[in-house]
Amino acid sequence: MEKLIQQFQARLKSVDLKFKRYLLEQINWNNRLIAIIGARGVGKTTMILQHIKETHKNINEVLYVSLDSFYFGKTALLDFADEFVKYGGKYLYLDEIHKYPNWSVEIKNIYDIYPELKIIITGSSALDIHKGKADLSRRIIVYKMNGLSFREFIKFKYDIDIQRYELDEIVEHSIEITQSINKLIKPLKFFNEYLKIGYYPFFIEDTLNYYERIEQVTNQVIDIDLPNIEKIDYRAVYNIKKLLSIISEIVPFKPNVSKLSEQIGINRDTFLKYLYWLHRADLLLLLSTDTYGISKLTKPEKIYLNNPNLIYTLNENIVNTGTVRETFFYNQVKVKHKLFYSKVGDFNIDNRYTFEIGGKNKTKKQIINIKNAFIAADNIEYAYQNKIPIWLFGFIY
Repeated sequence: MEKLIQQFQARLKSVDLKFKRYLLEQINWNNRLIAIIGARGVGKTTMILQHIKETHKNINEVLYVSLDSFYFGKTALLDFADEFVKYGGKYLYLDEIHKYPNWSVEIKNIYDIYPELKIIITGSSALDIHKGKADLSRRIIVYKMNGLSFREFIKFKYDIDIQRYELDEIVEHSIEITQSINKLIKPLKFFNEYLKIGYYPFFIEDTLNYYERIEQVTNQVIDIDLPNIEKIDYRAVYNIKKLLSIISEIVPFKPNVSKLSEQIGINRDTFLKYLYWLHRADLLLLLSTDTYGISKLTKPEKIYLNNPNLIYTLNENIVNTGTVRETFFYNQVKVKHKLFYSKVGDFNIDNRYTFEIGGKNKTKKQIINIKNAFIAADNIEYAYQNKIPIWLFGFIY
């Protein structure tokens, strides 16, 4: 354990506190068992270390470890926790929890045996916390971390801090809000940059090889995370990659399940299951009707890649502007709201609002008789009547 402590303390010294993700202030860190899930590369580990550095005065009571360490190949997690508590440990941060076999049972046992210990775990978005062999539902609080919002990107890269806005505020006060923001920045300049390189925080390290890094992360999710979580073999991994490759060239689209499953060489149920896994892993966005919701048993009405940066990474053809717009809108708004398929517009939000996505010349013809219907328009700086700049929806979180 001494080596793990040294590695943790060395890593903690290098943590920068200048930029903090939106989720940091939303977590109730007083809960005894917390799970933070999210895609690879969105900043879960950095956020955890920032919290430790800011909060814990007695560093000897705290330990952060990654469960992909060789140490846990020969030491059971329960034994590790037992030793940690005996030496005065009170706060245990366990990263990459999905890398540890039978993790849910051992976490439950640790929770029950050591009531004085607070446990924070992190894992892949694909991880279904409530699916494990142990019943953690009554014990654990789960938080989801998404990639950078447009607002966070501006803060992270340019150190310009602009407040968040709730969706209701955007809908009701878009004219005043856009006037206020345009006094601070030229939003269209930043927005076009964000769509291409702004979702994953690691862009700051190497912009030139950013897409290669996203591709590596995507492969790690399919090659490592999904097999660890879903216990699938190499053939399933190959088929999932094939499915994602096909989808990336034709999104957004209404899936023809029979045709696509035949093309990949799998049956209908397996096809839907793979879609659901890719959705949980933050590689796809599935849009369904409000009647059925998203599950591995129902066909989605429409499929998108998870975020615009993935489109630029995985699509070998010329990127469709309309696809990027819809993907951005869905990706940003879903963090705090439910989006459903709409027959009259592009999205129904919370069964309250209807949104049509388009360019600056988009008319309200399609939604003219619909109550609480709006256009999220690209290439405009200011809101006008029911036309709201699409970039403004990147300020929701």
